[in-house]
Amino acid sequence: MKSTTTAASLALALSTALTIAAAPTTVQAADQEKCFGVALKGKNDCKAGPGTSCAGTSKTDYQGDAWTLVPNGTCEKTPSPTSPTGFGQPQEFEEKGA
Repeated sequence: MKSTTTAASLALALSTALTIAAAPTTVQAADQEKCFGVALKGKNDCKAGPGTSCAGTSKTDYQGDAWTLVPNGTCEKTPSPTSPTGFGQPQEFEEKGA
């Protein structure tokens, strides 16, 4: 009986560890905001369009549907050559020329 309990405990511990390891690691701090269109290719924190999984999946520099965390108040001051305004946006956007 003791080995059954030990095996069950080991299975539960392994399952919990794998679940935690698979959880997204991007945590938004209170002093940061999401900024679309400023991440370089493969350097986004999350959201990069259909068919992508999340962090690090942007296919191009300054992708309008990929965001990264930036210090509060800096998003719309950060250059983005694909943005309609030329700066990062708090919402996803369609890139210029797309």
